[in-house]
Amino acid sequence: MEKAIIFDSGTLITLSMNDLLEMLRELKKKFGGKFIITKEVENEIVTKPMKIKRFKLGAMRLKKLIEDKTLEFPDALGISQNEISKIASSILKDANAMFIAQKRPVHIIDLGEASIMALSKLLRNKKIANLIAMDERTTRMLCEKPQNLERLLSKKLHMKVIQQKQGNRDFYRGDFIRSTELIFVAYKKGILPKNKDLLDAMLYAAKFKGAAISSDEIKIMERL
Repeated sequence: MEKAIIFDSGTLITLSMNDLLEMLRELKKKFGGKFIITKEVENEIVTKPMKIKRFKLGAMRLKKLIEDKTLEFPDALGISQNEISKIASSILKDANAMFIAQKRPVHIIDLGEASIMALSKLLRNKKIANLIAMDERTTRMLCEKPQNLERLLSKKLHMKVIQQKQGNRDFYRGDFIRSTELIFVAYKKGILPKNKDLLDAMLYAAKFKGAAISSDEIKIMERL
């Protein structure tokens, strides 16, 4: 059965900043499926940062993952950019009209996240099992626990946020994995050294680079 992990830019940047891209290459070999990014994500991790001196080295590292086919594009699974763009546009419009604050729509997701959810939907339609690798909390909660998003956004924006409409639930289905879980899987599979202190250091490094995970969740993971 075909399977894929769709990567968000944040997860890839977290792994890159923690020097874990070689780990990702080894995970791909053991996974037996595709590691996929959309063109919108490529724009976020390679095209734009290549023009900024501060981020150029990281962009070059991630570009190498594309060149060596660790990361592939949706056409490797028979899905065109036109298909993704059409659904992503609808998702973007739908999601960013769901909540209001001070009588104005609250911006929830960008085109990169919308393209990922569009691709996940298209893969589901083709009966291709897929996970979304995403560290960012808002988009994951939109899919997993939308009823809690109103409170999260209110806290994040320091103002009352109200959900004014229900989103199209077919858009927001999906199973998620964070960079921290990828690190843990690599540890369990022997890709990373069996060193508890190293695992702890890597998990917290990912947390402090942007993975939305609590210290309690890390403690539970380390006991497994």
